[in-house]
Amino acid sequence: MSELIRLTGIERTYEGAVPVHALRGVDLVVERGAFVAVTGPSGSGKSTLLHVLGCLDRPTAGRYELEGRDVTTFSDAELSRVRNRRIGFVFQQFHLLAAETALENVMLPLIYAGVRDRRARALAALERVGLAERAHHRPGRLSGGEQQRVAIARGLVKEPALFLADEPTGNLDTESGARILDALDELRGGGLTIVLITHDEAVAARAERIVALRDGDLVGDVATRPAR
Repeated sequence: MSELIRLTGIERTYEGAVPVHALRGVDLVVERGAFVAVTGPSGSGKSTLLHVLGCLDRPTAGRYELEGRDVTTFSDAELSRVRNRRIGFVFQQFHLLAAETALENVMLPLIYAGVRDRRARALAALERVGLAERAHHRPGRLSGGEQQRVAIARGLVKEPALFLADEPTGNLDTESGARILDALDELRGGGLTIVLITHDEAVAARAERIVALRDGDLVGDVATRPAR
């Protein structure tokens, strides 16, 4: 497999009366098609790492190469294009528009991007997460697990190279959470690269590799099962 992500000496410091060193010289390589879980206690740097990986925040120091390009040198406009075209996101909160159907929610990123065949692509994304038959239901008529799968479809509809999930099962019951992880594992089996942030050991165990952070340092990197 080829590299998708390479972090070299990534630091992120938030200035203030007392500077906060959220990331301290993190080195990390993620191959294409990998499923990686990032774990650690609150304040360990998990969310900061996700924001850096998603080009939502710039590191204070270090180099971040995504698909072989050093995105730390990119302008804000270039970073925006990378986020819109190459990175998908799903968060603990579903962030669905209540007045729009599942299909319309999934179509939104394509509308902003000016894509013409957005309806067909949105339906295909819902099919990938097993919700094609619920395409015309609004969020209020969907279960929590179904709403999260709609959010996943919305993140996938742009066909990103990298999919970032921030505590995607945090607001779900055990059964719904397991279905979300099944869906992510199936998508990863189709070649998608997934980096999942979690504090739940059972969730992390579904990944093929667990990276541990503590106080901004990368303190563990363990393969849990053979890479596909």
